[in-house]
Amino acid sequence: MTTDYEEMFELAPVSLWLEDYSALHALFANWRAVGVLDLRTHLNADHARVTECSRCIRVVKVNRKTLALFGADSTEQLVANLDRVFRDAMLAPHIEELVALWDGKLAFASQTVNYSLAGERLDILVNGSVLPGHQADWSRVLVAIEDITARTHAEARIGQSERYARGLFEDSPVSLWVEDFSTIKRLMDDVRQRGIEDFRVFTQVTPEFAQRCMQEIRVIDVNRRTLEMFHAPDKVTLLRELDQIFRDEMQQPFTEQLIDLWHGKLMQHREVVNYRLDGELINVLLQFSVLPGAEDDWSLVQVALIDITARKKAEAYLEYLGKHDVLTQLRNRAYFEDELNRLERKGPWPLTIVAIDLNRLKATNDHSGHAAGDSLLRRAGEVLDNAVDKPACAARIGGDEFVLLMPGADERAGEVMLERVRSLIELNNQYYPGATLSFAMGCATAQEGERLEATVSRADERMFENKREFYMSSGFDRRTRPAPLVE
Repeated sequence: MTTDYEEMFELAPVSLWLEDYSALHALFANWRAVGVLDLRTHLNADHARVTECSRCIRVVKVNRKTLALFGADSTEQLVANLDRVFRDAMLAPHIEELVALWDGKLAFASQTVNYSLAGERLDILVNGSVLPGHQADWSRVLVAIEDITARTHAEARIGQSERYARGLFEDSPVSLWVEDFSTIKRLMDDVRQRGIEDFRVFTQVTPEFAQRCMQEIRVIDVNRRTLEMFHAPDKVTLLRELDQIFRDEMQQPFTEQLIDLWHGKLMQHREVVNYRLDGELINVLLQFSVLPGAEDDWSLVQVALIDITARKKAEAYLEYLGKHDVLTQLRNRAYFEDELNRLERKGPWPLTIVAIDLNRLKATNDHSGHAAGDSLLRRAGEVLDNAVDKPACAARIGGDEFVLLMPGADERAGEVMLERVRSLIELNNQYYPGATLSFAMGCATAQEGERLEATVSRADERMFENKREFYMSSGFDRRTRPAPLVE
């Protein structure tokens, strides 16, 4: 007649094994008798001893769940194929089970691997216990096996996903920061509760609020590219020196970032300035995003920084080239024309224009080569650049033609400028050997309402008059091929 306990055993939802460990108990007694003290060392010294232990374990019976789990038709079939069930990765956990019994514990547990008769891998949790009344010889041991294969596979997939996500973060080619803005969120909520509606005006009136918020950013993690970009040896150093990175020019764009957050813009991008730990300025494109799930408290924010320093330098150089003459480093004709139009509309008045022509450039090119002519032009640029102070400017508007624009300067200031240029020319000729630097110059002054084009023409006429005087005094006609220069 079947007892309730037998029926419970048979219908249990987990795999149950009733086993006889008495032969193992006797084997352990023999080993102790011959002086074995450390079972773990004894078994690891010869794994055949583990097999000897396993053979001492006799399966008394198993339940239906066990047969289903291992794909066996009967207990006899399962027992006959135990070598296919217990193999490979089971060795180390099985040794620990045996050591637990050796140490006098009447229960053991482990996570290990078994195999179904079809060869399918099973990840399992094993819990064994010597049943009451059998502690003296271990003749009845109940072993429960829980199939955790699905859970193990799920954990493996989660682990793989985490490694994948971590790899994307760590190996990203851009600087990535994970930050906590929750304190900033609370500060801004407090401002809102105080009845503030125009947050931009509030930040203008209380700039210390943005400073406080900047101090409340908590950096959770950064990736390797961040350490490289900011020349930090490790994360600890970087996080300790954050005040060296976010400073000076950073407060205004950070304030704009707060204003966007105030208006609910949780994804943003803008160009900002940071500093490396060695003090070098870097231009970065900042991309800011409150991560999904953190919209209510901003506790997880991702910031991506792309180093655009090289691009900004290239843009600045292209902008420079658009407004400057490469050879002389002075402003170019395009800038001169734009500035002339601007000054004609806005002043300030009076405005003096000095027209300048470089004497003997063609003769220098013909007899000493264009390299010598370029050198003479560079010297002209040095003189004129040193002659003017803002808001005045010097421009090269043609091959040997230059002009000085002097906003807010009258006729007297124009005459003073001519004398200053002559003094600088004299000094330059003392410093440089070879061809003599010489200018023909003429200046004219415009009052408010006058056309500057007419003023430029008057300055040109006076410059050409000065140039004729120069060539007449030199004893030759500039239109003819002159004799070689000895200067």
